[in-house]
Amino acid sequence: MIRTFIFSFLLLGLASVLTAQNQNITLEEIWGGAFSAEGMDALHSMKNGKQYSVLNFDRNTRTVSIDKYDYKTLQKVETILSSADLDGIQYFQSYKFSRDESKLILATEVEPVYRRSRLGVYYIYDIVSKKLTQIAAQKIQEPTFSPDGSKVAYVFENNIYIKDLEDNGLIQVTKDGERNRIINGVTDWVYEEEFSFVRAFDWNETGSHLAYIRFDESDVPTFSMDVYGENLYPSQQVFKYPKAGEKNSEVSLHVYDLDAGVTSDIDLGNAYYIPRIQWTSDKSRLSVQVMNRHQNDLKLYFYDTNNKSSKVILHETDKAYIDVTDNLTFLNDNSFIWTSEKDGYNHIYLYSKEGKLINQITNGDWEVTNYYGFDQKTSRIFYQSVENGSINRDIYSIGINGKGKMRLSSGTGTNDATFSTDFTYYINTFSNTATPYLYTLNRAKDGKLLKEIVSNEALQSDLKQYQLSEKEFSTINVNGNDLNMWTIKPKGFDQNKKYPVLMYQYSGPGSQQVANRWNGSNDYWYQMLAQKGYIIVCIDGRGTGFKGADFKKVTYKELGKYEVEDQIAAAKQLAALPYVDEERIGIWGWSYGGFMSSNCILKGNDVFSMAIAVAPVTSWRFYDTVYTERYMRTPQENASGYDDNSPINYASNLKGDYLLIHGTADDNVHVQNTMRMAEALIQANKQFDWAIYPDKNHGIYGGKTRLQLYTKMTDFIDEHLGDRIGKELEAQEMKN
Repeated sequence: MIRTFIFSFLLLGLASVLTAQNQNITLEEIWGGAFSAEGMDALHSMKNGKQYSVLNFDRNTRTVSIDKYDYKTLQKVETILSSADLDGIQYFQSYKFSRDESKLILATEVEPVYRRSRLGVYYIYDIVSKKLTQIAAQKIQEPTFSPDGSKVAYVFENNIYIKDLEDNGLIQVTKDGERNRIINGVTDWVYEEEFSFVRAFDWNETGSHLAYIRFDESDVPTFSMDVYGENLYPSQQVFKYPKAGEKNSEVSLHVYDLDAGVTSDIDLGNAYYIPRIQWTSDKSRLSVQVMNRHQNDLKLYFYDTNNKSSKVILHETDKAYIDVTDNLTFLNDNSFIWTSEKDGYNHIYLYSKEGKLINQITNGDWEVTNYYGFDQKTSRIFYQSVENGSINRDIYSIGINGKGKMRLSSGTGTNDATFSTDFTYYINTFSNTATPYLYTLNRAKDGKLLKEIVSNEALQSDLKQYQLSEKEFSTINVNGNDLNMWTIKPKGFDQNKKYPVLMYQYSGPGSQQVANRWNGSNDYWYQMLAQKGYIIVCIDGRGTGFKGADFKKVTYKELGKYEVEDQIAAAKQLAALPYVDEERIGIWGWSYGGFMSSNCILKGNDVFSMAIAVAPVTSWRFYDTVYTERYMRTPQENASGYDDNSPINYASNLKGDYLLIHGTADDNVHVQNTMRMAEALIQANKQFDWAIYPDKNHGIYGGKTRLQLYTKMTDFIDEHLGDRIGKELEAQEMKN
């Protein structure tokens, strides 16, 4: 009896282990945060280079603190500030130090405007005196310390103000700011979205001058969106949005002299875009990047406040377009580091202060993917690149003379770095498809691992309960190019069976989806679909990034042509595989990916039987000037490029099952795109499914929104790709 009991107990235990290892992923777990990886809060490296500060939140006391840690020991040294010690502030959401780290700007009551812009109530906290001062009674934008910490510049209602922190004086630098007409010191919608910055003012090294960009958007067409809300009548959001071929803001550059109280206008010739301004190491010289409308001609100007003259220091042109970066770095003598694709790959260059090329620092048939900075003491540059394969990222250092290159990272996958101010240490973030985010402290001079900080071992252990498939990397030769590809097959894959395939892609210019990194939320969804019996495939076609300028820019003036041809051709190759059900191949994507999936089911209606398009562009005529014209020029110049690749014009080709999804408050890709697509399908007498999400933006999230959205997409896939799976499972159940 005892032996029987023990044997039964062992069998029960074994069954429990097997069951635990075969647990299925659910959508509720994915969107409930069950698979969230542990990370590190954004840290600020202190000026001594030996310590860093982090914003911490205590759930028990509901307080926020800025805590200082030692790089070497990773131990907390002190609490710089706790909200518990502040009168009138229950918590703050972010902080910024003055350059000498004697003061802090604290952000409270922060509310988003668009993707990057924020309004908030901001305070100055003096660390020595422990005095707390509200900067302005109203919600303001982009408060920024002067270099000596004695003043703060900010924007309120499109005008620039400077507050003196010593005598509490206030200077109003501009007075013509007006909503939907004149903006001073912060960017308009299209600059914020496509040039990726909001603060359009900058202090010089001594705080004697403030440079700023002025946007006159009077003639920019207005776009409006209904906001349904919960009131009896909807409200309306009205803002300036320049669509392809329409008028942009007229931009001008100005410098305010604080001592003289005078503003100077800077002559930049025929500047159409001013995507970057930055003071050099010389207090009297301002650098300005200027581009033409086609964005294939970039000039770097130096403006001298002494003689009020501007001069072109560097001039680059390209047959297609030039990407704007934040990599410009000035050395003490005002020579500068610059990145460029001019030799066919993105590399690092050194120029003299007169704009003469001193040397190309990095070179080779690979891309620099991130520039981290320059160590003045050792004359070494730190950067990230794809030298170890385009799906991987590694950290390197190299002498400014282009010699002595050293690989600092060791793991094969995706490495990223955050360096201490003096480049003594860096925190490396590593992951690959098998390893969750691993944070380590490393020595910058040779990459030596000093200490592990966060390992995510608990997540890795938890995932062992689930039936997960390997993400397999490979290449597929399509239209004469070896394209990067990953595949997720069902666990227990049987090559003698026929499986349906769901393809995912994004495909936008310079983008990448096939990368050796840890899971995002969609990866868990793909694992869930694989558990149901689907093969999931992702292929980065022509036009995507990190394989050289020619590969990326081949789609110039033809967005949606070569990328679509690649996905269709790849799908046909997949359909020929013995284990793929050629009648059950679907494709999906979001934003640019929705544009692609729409085109694929229409132009590739002989291979794709199903498509899902979330927040898709359906005609580039509806999208903004900066992004669209960078790759397409204007509709007036390139009408066929716009229309030959618009899914709206191929609605009559629809044969398969098509799901169209959009949020009504999408300020980026307007719901107009989906409405026009729907109307084209209706007039072509084509049946389709669609879902509209009230008051949701381009991300379509909030509350249970993502869970409902992914449930809808999963059900759609099951209904239209998975019927064979369902029949096989039903037959198997009947046998059992």
